[in-house]
Amino acid sequence: MKQAPITHNKPTSQSTITKQRTPMDWLFISLIAIAVFITGISKGGFSGAFGILAVPLISLQTSPMLAAAIMLPILCIMDIFTVQKFWKKWNTEQLIKCIPAAITGVIIGGLTASWFSAEWLKIMVGVIAVGFTLNSWPKKSRTAPQKPLSTFAGKLWCALGGFTSFIAHAGGPPMSVYLLRANLDKTQYVATAAVIFTAINYVKLIPYGMLGQLNSSNILLSLCFTPVAFLGVQLGAWLHYKISTTLFFKVMYSFLFLTGIKLIWDGATGLS
Repeated sequence: MKQAPITHNKPTSQSTITKQRTPMDWLFISLIAIAVFITGISKGGFSGAFGILAVPLISLQTSPMLAAAIMLPILCIMDIFTVQKFWKKWNTEQLIKCIPAAITGVIIGGLTASWFSAEWLKIMVGVIAVGFTLNSWPKKSRTAPQKPLSTFAGKLWCALGGFTSFIAHAGGPPMSVYLLRANLDKTQYVATAAVIFTAINYVKLIPYGMLGQLNSSNILLSLCFTPVAFLGVQLGAWLHYKISTTLFFKVMYSFLFLTGIKLIWDGATGLS
């Protein structure tokens, strides 16, 4: 489950944005529309599993920092659409466990952002994601569900998800490590994850704004794609109900593995 990145550099000024892109740059606009649509499908049906494609896709025509700033507001809108689509289908027990821990992780990340290397955290989370996928991939020989993690372990993973979401833009894999072991059905999984990441993303708006990552230009451009986001979420929810539970979780594990590989790559190239 992939969230919008935050960088701790100086914000891009509106004049700089204007120089980088003009309103008539249709290739740029098309890439944003495709990224938003893919992310909407991902959030609406697969808990954001392949939303990791969004920022790299937009970055083909602009900087990753601007791509992330454009995606953040529309991600928050998608969260609302997804929660509405899966209203009351979440697991309340898991929300009670996860949300306070995840928000605590975001707060810790906001207070300690300058202490940590985002690149090393990406590598760490990537290794965790790859290792967990290889160990937990659904096997025909496995007849009983995997044992859920303890409440304490769950809170640690959720706090790590909130923390890495703020520091290294990688909150999805730690959260998936916990939720994929919670033995939820596919709809409960998506609904529960949607509520958790809604809480994370909206809490993150506060430090993002304080760090100067949001400006009116980015927000207005992002919100122009609200109809595209809505259609993507609707299609994702439709696909969610069409595929089997077995295939759904294979998709989830596959994209968790690919996300882990990408995080390792991003971290390693960032260090070089």
